[in-house]
Amino acid sequence: MGLRVRIVESTNPKSAGLSGRVVDETRNTLVIEKADGREVTLSKEAHVFSFEVGSVWVKVDGKLLVARPEDRIKKKFRKW
Repeated sequence: MGLRVRIVESTNPKSAGLSGRVVDETRNTLVIEKADGREVTLSKEAHVFSFEVGSVWVKVDGKLLVARPEDRIKKKFRKW
């Protein structure tokens, strides 16, 4: 939460290119606050996100994020 985010790919063409700051997260959704102050709720599974970590943008498939935030640290991922 609090990271800047951009939508890189989406099944919904209206969501592609959306950017803002992550303000909330549930098991299946991210809530993003846009520059104009409006909040948008997006499903994780249908999007590919790019998060700003420091000065680097990291691209993450939303399917990897589908889980409660507190349970995600227990997941094991293959190294790529």
